[in-house]
Amino acid sequence: MRIVPIKFFLYLIGLILVLQVAACNLPLVSDVEEEDDEEWTSQLPAESLPTQEGIPPLHTATPVDWWQPDVDTTWQWQLGGPIDTSIDAEMYDVDLFETDADVVQALKDQGHAVICYISAGSWEDWRPDADKFPDEVIGKNYLGWPGEKWLDIRQIDLLAPILGARLDMCAAKGFAGVEPDNIDAYTNHTGFPLTYADQLAFNTWLADEAHARGLSIGLKNNSEQVIDLLPYFDWALTEDCFDQGWCEEMLPFIQAGKPVFAAEYTDTGITLDEFCPQADELKISAILKNRDLDAYQEVCR
Repeated sequence: MRIVPIKFFLYLIGLILVLQVAACNLPLVSDVEEEDDEEWTSQLPAESLPTQEGIPPLHTATPVDWWQPDVDTTWQWQLGGPIDTSIDAEMYDVDLFETDADVVQALKDQGHAVICYISAGSWEDWRPDADKFPDEVIGKNYLGWPGEKWLDIRQIDLLAPILGARLDMCAAKGFAGVEPDNIDAYTNHTGFPLTYADQLAFNTWLADEAHARGLSIGLKNNSEQVIDLLPYFDWALTEDCFDQGWCEEMLPFIQAGKPVFAAEYTDTGITLDEFCPQADELKISAILKNRDLDAYQEVCR
């Protein structure tokens, strides 16, 4: 039996003690500060990040080159009559066909963002491109609006050249974005068996087409699809949501840092005192307008 020298024995004991101390000073994964953990995960490819079922992996945010308004953006909406350029509002929403490029430029020179209004889900017999719509995409009358009919939004291949040309005109005139109307057709009697999925497909296609042209785009009404469409739209615009009691359904936009523009109408009898307190609480930019959307407006803030 070999005798281990006492010095070597003491050396081993010392080495073991050093290793134990070092191990105690190493941080466990659960003890790493949150900011260090975020720094580590940010260096991994998105596909290597752990995910829960149904939740997509993290992706690096990409910059966008279209207008993205803040939650507290003020606005004016005028679709009828000569545009009153004296309104103190950060955003002007005006008709694409009725507004000349020089008016758009004049508003931009004053520091306003200018949005073009189009009807994306209905056919209007007074528009200069009305004869371009094939008969098979034109449906039932839009009740309450003479000369207007619903469109079959399932047939994107037939609508794309016409709506694409409108978006091209919007960009060419210098608008910052587009307000597409009637993009909740599936909830109406259109003459077509439109579904929730049909509307999602059309609306996401429209948003992609707007962004491809450098245009911001707003979700018009359609509170039922807010969650699904929030990633694709930059802001929202509502009509009568305070009078009808559904404004809170639009709050995911506010929570995502995207504004909600709300128009209430004088013909319902609602007053600023009745809806402005709630609008301020919800951080919704609300105004009172005449139903024909002339220059008249009253503002909450």
